[in-house]
Amino acid sequence: MSDIYKSISSLSEGLYKELGSRFIAKAYPVEGEEEVKAIVDSLRKEYHDARHHCYAYRIGPAGSIWRANDDGEPSGSAGRPILGQIDSAGLSDVLVVVIRYFGGIKLGVPGLIRAYKTATADALCQASVIEKIAGSWYRIGFGYERMPQVMKVIKDLDLPQRNRSFDNSCSLEVRVRDTLKEDFLERTGTICTFVEL
Repeated sequence: MSDIYKSISSLSEGLYKELGSRFIAKAYPVEGEEEVKAIVDSLRKEYHDARHHCYAYRIGPAGSIWRANDDGEPSGSAGRPILGQIDSAGLSDVLVVVIRYFGGIKLGVPGLIRAYKTATADALCQASVIEKIAGSWYRIGFGYERMPQVMKVIKDLDLPQRNRSFDNSCSLEVRVRDTLKEDFLERTGTICTFVEL
């Protein structure tokens, strides 16, 4: 089982024009649906004079959280083509919003599909693709006398740490990649308490 998947590092943009209509595509790295909502809401405000703000996203290591939204365009003509490009690129933790300024001439469903697909492909081509590692953060607690054992496990498994507090009772947070979870839980189960965040 691999715990590595692909995403993008930062905002990238694309553009497609046809018969006076402009399709501005913006691709964002995202990690949750609240983040998606905030971005879409802010783009609706920023581009308040645009006719449509269509989008699609895929979130999670397996891309299991997703949505495609046509925002008033004919069903399946905008959100699905956007999602199709995200999938073709093999990405997750990605939101693409395509803002459409209507040029006065209708493009028809095939024309819309082509426009949304091409604008999205352009934005994703400009993106810097990165590898992400699927995993979870755990808060672990242990007595001071257990520190050498706990730190050995953290060092052996090369776990990123944050929020360290060392006193009579110690706690810290570590990020454990999915492929190491079983080993981590087995080795720390008797020497500390832990909560998945």
